Amino acid sequence: MPYYTFDLVVGEEFRNQGTIILEDLGVASDRADQLASELAQVKPELKSRGCAVRVTDVDRRELYRTPLDPVPRWRRAS
Repeated sequence: MPYYTFDLVVGEEFRNQGTIILEDLGVASDRADQLASELAQVKPELKSRGCAVRVTDVDRRELYRTPLDPVPRWRRAS
């Protein structure tokens, strides 16, 4: 089973949130979505900054990225 690393993306900065062995990218992307949701609740100020959670493999290649705020500001009703 492969290792996946999860990072909080803040602008051009990547803050490591941990590495875990998971079955496949599908499970890793579900974990990333869950982590993004949890971070958005705990640190709501990160949503307005366009932060995201990314998943990388052992070679640090980005495989998946999900925003903390899944609905862009421009799509929200006024």
